[in-house]
Amino acid sequence: MKSEALPITTRIWFAWLCFFRVMFDASFAAWLWSVREALPPPPPPSAPDVIRESPLLAPEVTPALQLLALLQREGRLVDFLQQDITSFPDAEIGVAARLVHDGCRKALRTHAELEPVRSEAEGTRLTVPAGFRADEIKLVGDVKGHAPYSGVLRHRGWRAKTLSLPQIVGEHDAHVLAPAEVELG
Repeated sequence: MKSEALPITTRIWFAWLCFFRVMFDASFAAWLWSVREALPPPPPPSAPDVIRESPLLAPEVTPALQLLALLQREGRLVDFLQQDITSFPDAEIGVAARLVHDGCRKALRTHAELEPVRSEAEGTRLTVPAGFRADEIKLVGDVKGHAPYSGVLRHRGWRAKTLSLPQIVGEHDAHVLAPAEVELG
């Protein structure tokens, strides 16, 4: 039986789950080992498969790169993050941060509609029920025992409600976040 190759994100998640299951479930580890021994080795990937699996060439990264390019264009975010700011006085960093913030905020508001994950005000006491979604709620502090958990909302979280990115035109390379600038004259 031939199965389809799994995407890299699925394989990472599966590896993470298997790691802990193998560590803490001896019978599962033994079963998995026996399955591994019984299978023939996988065929080496062909050149097109290797290219398709590269994280920088996967089509699903293009929107992320587009958004990063917009944040660079409007707010110079990449320039700011790549700059070593340790030698600058705090006042200069504050001025630069304000400019980056204004530009990035404009780009984000133009292309995305965000909403809080939780509607309660920060600082509100709340109960996190059993079965909560870990991608929506991150437990911090003294986490032990089982849900329901009681705690204080420290950050409401953010969810992207909509995202509208410009269409890529022609042979545009989304990996180029900002072209090099050459001043003539």
